[in-house]
Amino acid sequence: MVDNKPERLDAVFHALADPTRRAMLRSLSRQPCSVGELAAPFEMSLAAASKHIKVLERAGLVQREVQGRTHLCRLDARPMHGGMEWMRHYERFWNERLDALYSLLQAEDRAAAATRKPRSKR
Repeated sequence: MVDNKPERLDAVFHALADPTRRAMLRSLSRQPCSVGELAAPFEMSLAAASKHIKVLERAGLVQREVQGRTHLCRLDARPMHGGMEWMRHYERFWNERLDALYSLLQAEDRAAAATRKPRSKR
């Protein structure tokens, strides 16, 4: 089931709007990571990384599990499905418009070809 509530969709797009968070999701798509592992490529503090992870958690894209002192993060890609459905609607919208434009241009080309005078041979 797709959660198309505006608040959830807004949270997903907000989370995906930041390149650091997208990179974190890319890392999590390979394997679960600790907060430290997610922070390492960006040379950021654990507090800064945690703020990014909280945004991802609010969007439902990350699940955090505490194992002793370690916070292990896992990707949950299901909320992205709502965003994909939203984009597919507009993909269909633009494909229909572009198909109509293509048909119109082809009809104009055929009409122009039919009215052209044949070249005389010399």
